[in-house]
Amino acid sequence: MKRRDFLKFGASGIALSALGAGLPKYFRDASEISGIDKYEHIVVLMLENRSFDNMLGYLYSPEEVPPGQRFEGVIGKNISNPLNVNPQDTVYSKDSVHVYRDTVMTNPSPDPGEEYPHVNTQLFSTILPDSNRYRHVSQMQPPYNEPFPVPDTAAMKGFVTDYIYYFKLFFGRYPKDEEYKIIMGCFPPAAVPVISTLAKEFAVCDHWFCSVPSQTYCNRSFFNSASSWGYVNNAPSARWIQNAAPTVYNRLSDYNVPWKVYFDVLDIIPATLLLHLPQLLKHLDHFCTFDKFLSDVATGNLPKYSFVEPRMHWFHNDEHPPDEGILQNTNFPGPSNVLAGERLIHTVYTAIKNSDSKNNNWKNTLLIITYDEHGGCHDHVPPIRVTPPYFNFPPPFSHENEMGFQFNRSGVRVPTVLVSAYLKKNTIINTEFEHTSVIKTLKEKHGFPYLTNRDEFNPHTLNNVFNLDTPRDRSTWPVTVPRPFEYFGDREYFNNEKLSGYQRGLVEIAMKHANINEPVPQTVGESLKMLERVKSIMFPGFCF
Repeated sequence: MKRRDFLKFGASGIALSALGAGLPKYFRDASEISGIDKYEHIVVLMLENRSFDNMLGYLYSPEEVPPGQRFEGVIGKNISNPLNVNPQDTVYSKDSVHVYRDTVMTNPSPDPGEEYPHVNTQLFSTILPDSNRYRHVSQMQPPYNEPFPVPDTAAMKGFVTDYIYYFKLFFGRYPKDEEYKIIMGCFPPAAVPVISTLAKEFAVCDHWFCSVPSQTYCNRSFFNSASSWGYVNNAPSARWIQNAAPTVYNRLSDYNVPWKVYFDVLDIIPATLLLHLPQLLKHLDHFCTFDKFLSDVATGNLPKYSFVEPRMHWFHNDEHPPDEGILQNTNFPGPSNVLAGERLIHTVYTAIKNSDSKNNNWKNTLLIITYDEHGGCHDHVPPIRVTPPYFNFPPPFSHENEMGFQFNRSGVRVPTVLVSAYLKKNTIINTEFEHTSVIKTLKEKHGFPYLTNRDEFNPHTLNNVFNLDTPRDRSTWPVTVPRPFEYFGDREYFNNEKLSGYQRGLVEIAMKHANINEPVPQTVGESLKMLERVKSIMFPGFCF
């Protein structure tokens, strides 16, 4: 009997996984346990919408790369994108724009196109049919800018083209040179000192890809469940209440492995719960506020697996670019500044560094800092081939993948940094990871069954990244220093700010869960009142 057939036998492979989990480690495949004992706790901090080039492309110059290692950055490469626009549309003085060191921490503004058709243009420089260049995603036609056949390797030359047409769509005019060039901007280490310091002082993964060439909901869902239930765009948001994919949290609970999702109290309801409510409604006691995370780290109550959400509504610190435009009529409050996320990374890292309990401590905790998707920001490394999560949707569910996408190619490269006492300074990891590598890592650690074909056939886990046999002394860990950053505006200002499309979508999902069939709020203040109302309906008497 083939392994795949056996896994389908006996409650989807639970018997096999339980058997494997019960075997002594010296009986298991050595490749699966290398490094598996060098951590007891995993903490994931997932931020929003930045590509690797955008955040860490300038991390190492060729001269700085340690001997025997290589780094896939932007220094020393002639990386550019052409201005591939219709001649009758506009005439630019340039024919291409190169990557450059950007120090405007609210760029790119406005937010680039993130949806699946926009990413196709960014990867392949295609707009198919031609009429799609003038349309909002909701009106775009097949093949949604995907070329046929799809090239084995994307050229990564369409970011500027897509940004120009996206800008024109929402502002009614073509951008000036200084307005479209920002899509090629990359922050130097001095601009983002916290994540850059940790990337150099511990390990940077320069080939970590998000799961879907599209938006936040899809990629966060894949990170949690190795599936986006066939969806490739956030909108229409209300359909996400149908996301029935079992999550890694269900598997951890089945195997009595403690876990928690931590979120900011100002968000009222965690996004992870909204995206996976059918599967997680019975596990509300696993959702806690960020203050509880800091307390759990300090007191030794951290679970085996922790997922930390940034603040996504009021004074947001998720690093999402500003979301602006005449048709969108939205504007992230703040302004949307990467430095707010830098402060959050600093807080999480410092808490782990200072932890000393017998349970979780600085020696046995692996911190993973990553981003859900590239958010339309430029990157020069092509996505990789991956396994579709389902060959057929599991019964009783049956529906087609959105926009005909086959889920056989990953999303774009995103910044990912690993912090562990078992990682040398200046470690560069070139392994091709994809978001479900974390699920695969947890599966190997705790012995639970796979979720979908994507995580089952993901070839790489984090159990092989550690390059020290004994933990580094804490005195060698850096002190991170975030750059000064001040929010502007008072409470009334933020209450009256228009919601971004992303924020509005989360509120709409919450309302649909609670069967509230009313117009979706348009301001931050109104949305927070609505989320409190949803919370009282859906989780009466429960305090996260």
